[in-house]
This record gives sequence, structure tokens and C-alpha cells, in this order.
Amino acid sequence: MVTEIIGLLAAILSTLNQFPQAYKVMKTRDTQSISLYMYCIVEVAIALWLVYGILLRDFPLILANSLSLIPITYIFVVKLFHVISGKESI
Repeated sequence: MVTEIIGLLAAILSTLNQFPQAYKVMKTRDTQSISLYMYCIVEVAIALWLVYGILLRDFPLILANSLSLIPITYIFVVKLFHVISGKESI
């Protein structure tokens, strides 16, 4: 029980750290200082952690990575759009 609580707390805190950046991007639409390569790597890494959690049937891993993909994907898509449209560099 204690292990699950620690896992859930870690999942919540790991997930929350992505939302301030996503909020800032949503508010300002500015992704100039964000690396597209870094967010591409993070996107793949979190997706793989999610698959790993699903295969293990580990609820904290599934929860953390599912929720983390929301702001990470949003930031990645906005940055990608800015790069493709020529507004920003990679």
C-alpha cells in the first residue's frame, strides 16, 4: 500500500511539471526557446514508458505517462507547427 501511494505521488508530481510550460505556450504561443528535438525525444520516451506500464499493468506508470503525454504532445505540436510554417527554427 505504501509503495502504491509513493508511486501515485511520483506520478502526480511528474505529470504536473509539464503543465506550467504547456500553459505558457498556450498563453503566449511562443516556443522559440523550446527544442523540437528534445520534445520529440521526450514524446517517444513517455510513449514508451506508457507502453511499458500497460504491459506491466502498473497503474502509477500508466497514469503518469498518460497524463504527461497531454501537455508534452501539445507543446510538441505547437513547436512543430511553428517550425513547419517557418516562424521558428528547430
